[in-house]
Amino acid sequence: MTSGSVELPARAEVVVIGGGVIGTSIAFHLAEAGVRDVVVVERDELGSGSTCKAAGGVRAQFSDELNIRLGARSLEAFQRFPQRPGQEIDLHRVGYLFLLSSADHVTAFERNVDLQNSLGVPSRMLSVEEARRLSPLVETDGLLAAAYSPEDGHCTPESVVLGYTTAARRMGARFCTGTAVESIVGAGSDTFRVETGRGTVITRTVVCAAGAWSRSIGEMVGVDLPVSPLRRQVVFTGPMPELLDRVVPFTIDFGSTFYFHREGRGLLLGMSDPDETPGFKLEVSDAWLPRLTEAIGRRAPRLLDVGVRTGWAGLYEVTPDHNALIGQAEGAGRFFYATGFSGHGFLQGPAVGEVVRDLVLGREPFLDVSALDASRFTAGQARPELNRV
Repeated sequence: MTSGSVELPARAEVVVIGGGVIGTSIAFHLAEAGVRDVVVVERDELGSGSTCKAAGGVRAQFSDELNIRLGARSLEAFQRFPQRPGQEIDLHRVGYLFLLSSADHVTAFERNVDLQNSLGVPSRMLSVEEARRLSPLVETDGLLAAAYSPEDGHCTPESVVLGYTTAARRMGARFCTGTAVESIVGAGSDTFRVETGRGTVITRTVVCAAGAWSRSIGEMVGVDLPVSPLRRQVVFTGPMPELLDRVVPFTIDFGSTFYFHREGRGLLLGMSDPDETPGFKLEVSDAWLPRLTEAIGRRAPRLLDVGVRTGWAGLYEVTPDHNALIGQAEGAGRFFYATGFSGHGFLQGPAVGEVVRDLVLGREPFLDVSALDASRFTAGQARPELNRV
């Protein structure tokens, strides 16, 4: 997405591994706070990993209080993005609409909406008729209720990365693309030697924001980051002139995980695949299409008559409880991590950049994220997130 990699310096105050939305947000927030010697190393191009394959959804409708707060804080930042850091991101606050066809899901979402409302999120439960009026492509057979928040929506991931990168560069941060980390020497000491295919940089602080590739980075310093790569695919329809004058919420059939939102003159369609197995699989596969077609036929049958234009495959970075890993590794020196977002990294990027900035600088973040420490799994303190696809 961006080019112009700089020479890898011999030393840096902070080395951030990963140039997606999380890594570039961290670099921006550190540089803005006065850290003038931030280096981001990215194995490919900036934003070329999971970020550029994200569906672009931004929301605060979650079941976990930490995710609600991270999502709400990030929504505020996305709204102000043209002013800070200064980039148009094509933000459409058209709302998120969760369609519910299970009594258990209705009960859980009612509970979640109460929690969200207590934290200032204006979500609400809707009748089936109200949901149909909001998203007229929906077939309502089997639906029991819906949940909706008008402040959610979607924007362009590549533009977010560009905005953070451009602003961070102005403040002295350096971005070294085509720079894969091969080893990290010195875990537990005062300094790290981050060895890459383009040379070595010495630093006191390393931040792992490597997304689906984070487990191998953690292993370099003896830290278990339980992140697995999982392929997800999306497709794009051809133009749909009947939608040009309509607001289309980001609509999710929660029982099947089929979702869609406006993208250009058509729609972006996606769905999880329960038969998908972990691995760095980035090739497009047709194996999921029969299940997708079945879900479309049940929930939005008019889309079966719309041609599919193109599609892509990307990677979710999944943890055992589908919640992020954010913290500082015990016994590994100043090794921090922000990874494993399980599909929510893009939408939480602004708030996570703030949090990691404060952890690195020894300040108290706006939100206590200690419950997201990677050690929670060995301590038997997993915290599953329900509102995910």
